[in-house]
Amino acid sequence: MIKRKLGRTNLMISPIAIGGAAFAYEHKSTNWHPKTETGSDIVITTLNKALDSGINYIDTAPAYGDGFSETLVGKVMKHRRDDCVLASKVWYEHDKQGVIKSVHESLKRLQTDYIDILQIHGRMYQPSEVEHILHGGLLDALIELRDAGKIGHIGITTEEPWTVIPFLQNDNIDVYQIAYNFIYQAAARHFLIEAEKVNAGVVSMRTMTSGIFQREAQILAPEWQQARDLYEVSLKFVLSDSRVHAGIVGMRWPHEVEQNIALINDWEPSTDFSKMPRLTFEVYKAEDNELA
Repeated sequence: MIKRKLGRTNLMISPIAIGGAAFAYEHKSTNWHPKTETGSDIVITTLNKALDSGINYIDTAPAYGDGFSETLVGKVMKHRRDDCVLASKVWYEHDKQGVIKSVHESLKRLQTDYIDILQIHGRMYQPSEVEHILHGGLLDALIELRDAGKIGHIGITTEEPWTVIPFLQNDNIDVYQIAYNFIYQAAARHFLIEAEKVNAGVVSMRTMTSGIFQREAQILAPEWQQARDLYEVSLKFVLSDSRVHAGIVGMRWPHEVEQNIALINDWEPSTDFSKMPRLTFEVYKAEDNELA
């Protein structure tokens, strides 16, 4: 799998990243019961399958199952730490001491002495929360941990990409995990434009729309899924934007790893979606140019 450079970091990552949230939560309709011996064994097999297949970016967090996801990932990291770029998180409300405590607990669960990317874990940020992160001790703690070699790069996550634009001017924050997918494209209108200017590393969450697009299409246009795999459409949409370096995908079983890799095997984007028209007059202009 051809690797991509993650923004201004020196990390080379696979375009598909494996997300740890799906490991931690029971999903009865798919017969997924992770807190069983069988479930844990499947996760370990899946992670090894991903690493063997060239997926080298693993994203997890303490919040996923109250540390359970990190614990499962740690069982693989104990033996294969050098095979991957490992990303985890710390909750945005922590103060300086809370951050340090949380990261050391993550290191223990992950069975490693360093984490490549440690992200501030949040959904959206009001001005007061931006102030808290930048000047309330949280970022200071991460910088200290980075300087001590406990983490490699600092990142931040968000469901609302426009709320992390203020952080782009801070050189200490290198990686941004944002909600961006086929049905939620707002970041293309603002955040991704600004992120490209500072060569920020960008990975997408909700890459496959968390199944929302597929579920709604099944109701409104069930024939779509028969015409084209909507998960493939979702993955290729994100990876067609040159400003996004990887898409995080939840994969519980080894066969899902194989399926997702197969979607982009021998595939190159035919168009850079960063250049797609996003406003009505831009669409008109593009269509008029096609007729010329």
